Amino acid sequence: MASAAGTSGANASLADPLLASGKKPVGAKGKYWEAADKEARRAAKESGGEDGRPLLFRTYKVKGALLHTYRALIFIRLIAVLLFFGWRIKHNNSDIMWFWTMSVVGDVWFGFSWLLNQLPKYNPVKTIPDIAALKRQYDLPDGTSSLPGIDVFVTTADPIDEPILYTMNCVLSILASDYPVDRYACYLSDDSGALIQYESFVETAKFSTLWVPFCRKHCIEPRAPETYFELEAPLYTGTAPEEFKNDYSSVHREYGEFKERLDSLSSAISKRSDLYNSMKTDQGDAKATWMANGTQWPGAWIDTTENHRKGHHAGIVKVVLDHPTRGHNLGSQASTHSVNFTNTDVRIPMLVYISRGKSPSYDHNKKAGALNAQLRASGLLTNAQFIINFDCDHYINNSQALRAAICFMLDQREGDNTAFVQFPQRFDNVDPSDRYGNHNRVFFDGTMLALNGLQGPSYLGTGCMFRRIALYGIDPPHCRQDSIVVEASRFGSSILFLDSVSKAINQERSTIPPTLSETFLTEVETVVSASHDKESGWGKGVGYIYDIATEDIVTGFRIHGQGWRSMYCTMERDAFCGIAPINLTERLHQIVRWSGGSLEMFFSRNNPLIGGGRLRILQRVSYLNMTVYPVTSLFILLYALSPVMWLIPDEVYIQRPFTQYVVYLLVIILMIHIIGWLEIKWAGITWLDYWRNEQFFMIGSTSAYPTAVLHMVVNLLTKKGIHFRVTSKQTAADTNDKFADLYDMRWVPMLIPTVTVLIANVGAIGVAMGKTAVYMGVWTIAQKTHAALGLLFNVWIMVLLYPFALAIMGRWAKRPVILVVLLPVAFVIVCLVYVTVHILLGGIVAF
Repeated sequence: MASAAGTSGANASLADPLLASGKKPVGAKGKYWEAADKEARRAAKESGGEDGRPLLFRTYKVKGALLHTYRALIFIRLIAVLLFFGWRIKHNNSDIMWFWTMSVVGDVWFGFSWLLNQLPKYNPVKTIPDIAALKRQYDLPDGTSSLPGIDVFVTTADPIDEPILYTMNCVLSILASDYPVDRYACYLSDDSGALIQYESFVETAKFSTLWVPFCRKHCIEPRAPETYFELEAPLYTGTAPEEFKNDYSSVHREYGEFKERLDSLSSAISKRSDLYNSMKTDQGDAKATWMANGTQWPGAWIDTTENHRKGHHAGIVKVVLDHPTRGHNLGSQASTHSVNFTNTDVRIPMLVYISRGKSPSYDHNKKAGALNAQLRASGLLTNAQFIINFDCDHYINNSQALRAAICFMLDQREGDNTAFVQFPQRFDNVDPSDRYGNHNRVFFDGTMLALNGLQGPSYLGTGCMFRRIALYGIDPPHCRQDSIVVEASRFGSSILFLDSVSKAINQERSTIPPTLSETFLTEVETVVSASHDKESGWGKGVGYIYDIATEDIVTGFRIHGQGWRSMYCTMERDAFCGIAPINLTERLHQIVRWSGGSLEMFFSRNNPLIGGGRLRILQRVSYLNMTVYPVTSLFILLYALSPVMWLIPDEVYIQRPFTQYVVYLLVIILMIHIIGWLEIKWAGITWLDYWRNEQFFMIGSTSAYPTAVLHMVVNLLTKKGIHFRVTSKQTAADTNDKFADLYDMRWVPMLIPTVTVLIANVGAIGVAMGKTAVYMGVWTIAQKTHAALGLLFNVWIMVLLYPFALAIMGRWAKRPVILVVLLPVAFVIVCLVYVTVHILLGGIVAF
């Protein structure tokens, strides 16, 4: 949720909108960062720029005092870990040698995994776009611009799991972006092929004729109406505050009517289709779904038939809004309104609906297939030099975001060799405590900044701008051949598309797309047909990569492996916001797909150990870490279940001498968190962010990650890949509670190990208390020390599993104090049971 300025009610804010203060934003660099590009800027200023282009982004590095301390601690911990391994091998004394062997293997893996994660973080770099410099260079005095073209892709798979209102808000935020209106186009890929999605798109185009000029006139932020109208006191930065109140009320009312029209579409389509079908007697038993213009919908029908169902229908391409130079094609259907837009640009960017053809005879290749269909269709229609893609549940939160990404692409230093610009992912529906670590700041604000100092961040699936030719598999300029042959065997058989690829490589730009004749649109539909990319390089070396559950990581790997670099864009106001699954089960399903896809990548030809010939060494290490990290969960699960040894009557030690072993462990673990504390400093995150990351990793390591490893084993044996499951964005039925999904516990088999670990540790603590009560008088000091150290481990696991315990409580978790009371009660009950059984067994033996 974008932050609101002030706390006054909606009416008060409209009567007196909060004006921008003009103060310089703070915190963009952070007090632990310093400029790293002073010399480059001085040289560029003296020379006037090597090729006439200015420096379009600022670079910052972590200050030396913090960075050198951080690196030194990493080195010290590495030495400590090696000494610990040596000590364990030297003292190979245990009560259970097989368990000792497994624990040593686990410790070695922990050390190796930690090193893979830590090495790429040796040189974090923050890069911030200089949008003012971009405007000075490319915005012309006559109001036009020489900025390059951008094709914006939005993908949606299902109107149920991914609510239509989210998708349309995403589209509206794109159409209202602060970028030259004739220089970008928006493409929606609908993998459901449902008419309701298309007609919602048309309704959105109509509403955009009011919303987009309103945003431009009053400098609205954010430009997704659902989010904007939820703000209690929107910060006003426009130039017409006296008109804002009336305009706001009018647009707000129109938006409410727009949502009502979206809600009524389902019944309207159904009634219309019933009416047309009753008038048609030549169709037999088939009941077609009809469009508003009286023609049959070529996609999936409500009453499905063989060639009109989800997964089997013809390809569809419909230009809903033509290029602004030719005017929109809504005709009299465009909504009329009373808002005065004199001196405001009312033009709307080009808007295109795509539903790629599907057939049971071909693999649809999930999201990667949809993106490649958009890539080919846009290549024929607009062929923009740059492409940015969004999941349908994200929206543009900062209207300058497209310009920000372009800053990196056009910069004179590494611009030509930059393949993609990745933005952090932010979410505005997460509960205030972020119970399941959805914000994932440790990764987005820590790991990604670290990779920014290497060859660049990995592709994260959404909020990423690409150079088109990089997606086409073309090498970067510094290692590209002089002449490139565009072959049908690689790009497909469409002559028009092959010509567009040649133009893209040669950077032949056209600001106006070809005339939309019937023949031309038929060709566009051909390149999105189900079979078009078969027997070609699509999904292998061209476009987004196929045959893997996570197309994002492997696509970024392929591009980096060709020698391209990427950039991480940090902005004061978050560029994009989206929806995250706050329900635990949905979150874990998402993790299974991500981690399973990572393992698939390791066992594919894109293995970081052998693929990517031009990868830098530490970039290769980072990709290796991304592909093997789920294996760590097997050893974590083993350790998490070890407390069951408390149930054994005799004392059992994994390692002797036990006290020294535990002290070694405590020191090594403590050093991890000291290093983490330094990461918190330079990453600009909080202890809560760091702690939630630790807690959810434990939950995932006892549920989702082992499940992904099991899926991978099955895949290797049966050649069946990870099942792609669209993460549901639907919320629970309770509309009065924004976080109702948080308290909805949905039991699935993958949660069995986590429940087992929780019960085992509750039982272990209870038994430990019972043993203390029984043997306190006869235990030696050493035994008491060992018991206390073992108990410390159990308590630590319980603290890490605290969010999972809350999940089990369901709605009772709204009062966490209940859990604080229940756990001690459970410990005491187990303790009493143990003492009782001990007394009874002692009496039987005595008898």
